Amino acid sequence: MARRAVLVTGMSGLIGGALLKHLGSAYDFRALNRRPLPGVRCHQADIADLEAIVPAFAGVETVVHLAAIASNSAPFADVLRNNVIGTYNVLEASRRAGVRRVIFASSGATVSGYERDMPYRALAAGRYDEVTGWAKLTHESPVRPAGLYGASKVWGEALARHYADTHGLSVICLRIGHVLAEDRPLSLRDFSVWCSQRDIARMIERCLEAPASVAFDIFYVVSNNKWSYRDVDHARAVVGWEPQDAAEDHRR
Repeated sequence: MARRAVLVTGMSGLIGGALLKHLGSAYDFRALNRRPLPGVRCHQADIADLEAIVPAFAGVETVVHLAAIASNSAPFADVLRNNVIGTYNVLEASRRAGVRRVIFASSGATVSGYERDMPYRALAAGRYDEVTGWAKLTHESPVRPAGLYGASKVWGEALARHYADTHGLSVICLRIGHVLAEDRPLSLRDFSVWCSQRDIARMIERCLEAPASVAFDIFYVVSNNKWSYRDVDHARAVVGWEPQDAAEDHRR
């Protein structure tokens, strides 16, 4: 049986590499990238150029949109070009090509502004003795982005909702935690928001396999962290994802 064609934008990044490592044999991964990737069918183009990227979507059933400027210090012009215009272009190219589903790499930065307030401030700072209990943020909690990067991901989620409602394109938004090249927590905050490479790859797999009835949804993606303030029960219930790793396993 032929493997399903999955187009990944920004595949040369960290999460793209994790996908190839953990799921590379299961799908026919193709890349929409600004530079070539050895061993991967790659269409080279800039996601800010709609007409240039359209050919990459032909014959593709599912798109995983990872390409973005992931920095709160990036100038607005870069955020606008890559995260705002680029996300619109990916969704529009998907619509034109008849893609069935887009998996959008959103971010926990859509809500990390809550870390300004207790108890989330203490959790992020590792001051656990100041916390006796806390309500986890869910997909229904009001957004509270930190910086232009987080705000651009809120825009992406809103646009995804529009495309799902107006054009019937299934879009699943993943509010991904802190994925690191070292694949382990490196700061006190990571013990709250860390996500292992294996856990994000498996979450994307669950979204690739989710039934068509999942027309739109938002899921937090963090590992099974003792001090997390982001809910993963919704992802368990809807797509059957269960994080396999935990930040505390790396506590020294």
